[in-house]
Amino acid sequence: MSLNIIVLAKQVPDTRNVGKDAMKEDGTINRAALPAIFNPEDLNALEQALRLKDANPGSTITLLTMGLPRASEIIREAIYRGADTGIVLTDRALGGADTLATSYSLAQAVKKFGNYDIILGGRQAIDGDTAQVGPQIAEKLGLPQVTYAEEILELKDGHVVVKRRLESGVETVKAPLPCVVTVNGSAADCRPRNARRVQKYKYAVSPSEKEKLSDDMKAIVDARPYLNLQEWSAAYVDADPQQIGLAGSPTKVKTIENVVFTAKESRTLDNDDAQIEELVKELIANHTIG
Repeated sequence: MSLNIIVLAKQVPDTRNVGKDAMKEDGTINRAALPAIFNPEDLNALEQALRLKDANPGSTITLLTMGLPRASEIIREAIYRGADTGIVLTDRALGGADTLATSYSLAQAVKKFGNYDIILGGRQAIDGDTAQVGPQIAEKLGLPQVTYAEEILELKDGHVVVKRRLESGVETVKAPLPCVVTVNGSAADCRPRNARRVQKYKYAVSPSEKEKLSDDMKAIVDARPYLNLQEWSAAYVDADPQQIGLAGSPTKVKTIENVVFTAKESRTLDNDDAQIEELVKELIANHTIG
């Protein structure tokens, strides 16, 4: 059977390069000032989607992401690896969203998309580590959900069989379609780019990117419909202004601090009982033993 697969993905700040300008005065992340990457566990989810596509000829994969217009970068990356197309949900009104507002906005986009069989996404994003968005989307759409997925074992007869990796071991579950599946980082790594797909889709652009192209490049994109990525606004997905962005986000970040751990100075003891007693008292006073 052919499937309509949605992969939820996020372009996240590279947490290995967080500087003093990582946060804005309103307590939101200054994403424009940080290097951006494809969220790692979303790549694991993409690989599971690609395996479903391989096993079910005629299937299509649409990457759905919410963020700045530059988030189309990860759509191209997904297409290079085997996805078919993508949508960027982007709007100034969506800025500053916490998990509640993000899940609402993405759920509205999924409703707008309409015809889908399965929704895949990473367990969590490295810029939040909450693992809340996937389950919240499932709840808002009224869909069954499978979390902590490590491998999709089978999909047939309107059901999907999934192996879950939990702290206490492994379990296998069966869920009806359509459903939401969130994938662990312990799942298979995503396959590399395909050179032919890179050559074919390297000029794929969103409307925001297309505006900046020369007339000659615009003509090339217009002549090849598969190079046109989609951008959706909050209004286009019928989002309630009170449930998106900062207005719909009860969670507020007050500050971000960089913590640097340093090794304690080592001390060599001799058999001097007085020195040992002094050190024990010092340790007790500093609450480092007990």
